[in-house]
Amino acid sequence: MAFGVLMKPQMCDLPARCLRFHIVGALVISLGVAALHKFAVAEPRKKACADFYRNYDSMTDFEEIRKAGIIQRAK
Repeated sequence: MAFGVLMKPQMCDLPARCLRFHIVGALVISLGVAALHKFAVAEPRKKACADFYRNYDSMTDFEEIRKAGIIQRAK
């Protein structure tokens, strides 16, 4: 009986190729989500805080709280 030459199965390198593909995909997705969070959440929040504290006067706020009776021991 003569047997033909059989091709080697591709199972030896299959886990490494799949792992490489999934690592690259996870890296791309995580960088995309990080960029989306930076520009959709962090930058508007930073701008809103800067706008709030640009015109914020703590003394008038303190006087309003004291007049309302929340702080009773302040002079």
